Amino acid sequence: MSVLVAITGRDNTKLITKLQERLPNTLIEQWPDCKNAHDVDFVLAWKAPESMWPQLPNLKAVSSFGAGVDSIDLTLLDESVEVVRIVDMQLADDMAEYVLTHVLAQKLRLKEYYIKQTQQTWKPKRAHSNKHVGILGFGELGKACAQKLINNGFKVSAWAQSNKNATNVEIFYGEEGLNSMLSDVDYLVCLLPLTQATTGIINHSMLAKLPKHAVVINVARGAHVVEQDLLSALNNDSLRAATLDVFDQEPLASNHPYWGNPKITLTPHCAAISDLNSVIEQIADNIECLNKGLVLNNPIDRTKGY
Repeated sequence: MSVLVAITGRDNTKLITKLQERLPNTLIEQWPDCKNAHDVDFVLAWKAPESMWPQLPNLKAVSSFGAGVDSIDLTLLDESVEVVRIVDMQLADDMAEYVLTHVLAQKLRLKEYYIKQTQQTWKPKRAHSNKHVGILGFGELGKACAQKLINNGFKVSAWAQSNKNATNVEIFYGEEGLNSMLSDVDYLVCLLPLTQATTGIINHSMLAKLPKHAVVINVARGAHVVEQDLLSALNNDSLRAATLDVFDQEPLASNHPYWGNPKITLTPHCAAISDLNSVIEQIADNIECLNKGLVLNNPIDRTKGY
């Protein structure tokens, strides 16, 4: 068996070393330094070059290096290739803490006070009274965030692709359900998987359906947001504020208008960073399952793209 690591935009030395220690009898190589592409059974991928996939005729399985698989063009993979993802429960806890923190930060006007501090301005105000959070996407991360918010006194609604049973969370689904939820939320948190259907979903049309005092918090993917539409809503006072952890281009360009907008809080894609040891264990386990002909863990539904 041969494993190929095809992860762009980062130094993979530590990852490969730890994975090789976990699987001492498995050949692990990094693209493009691959001796024999025909021997590759398993690929660990994140933003792998599209030109690589046709060179792997015997590929059996692909694992995303993250919770989502949007960095992999599934149309380039044979239908027989199984695609799996990383599921890290600590990541869900971290995401829930991040979302709660930034909902509270927006509620308590912390960004406003930070700006006033730089101006040496003393002007206290009451915290915003709004406490209704709407979550786009109700998978494992969405459920963890909802529970954390509920535990801290917030009302939570969620929009999903299909109806789901949930305690203490009102579930909306379909276009009609989405419109109903949007009109009544104070904070909109995006946790959707990135698919063709959800790309650009936070656009002028969606933002116009939110109350003017609403805040958008995006911790999913940058491509969910139409940047100019978000900036226009903020600049026209039809949206109160935004917290953004993900962006179309990362790192964010130095001349990007997000940097200087006082209504935007930026963080560097840090809401939930997977523990490397946990990731390696999951990847190694799936490699061993593939080698033994067993069912792989955490497969995606390729028809849905997540």
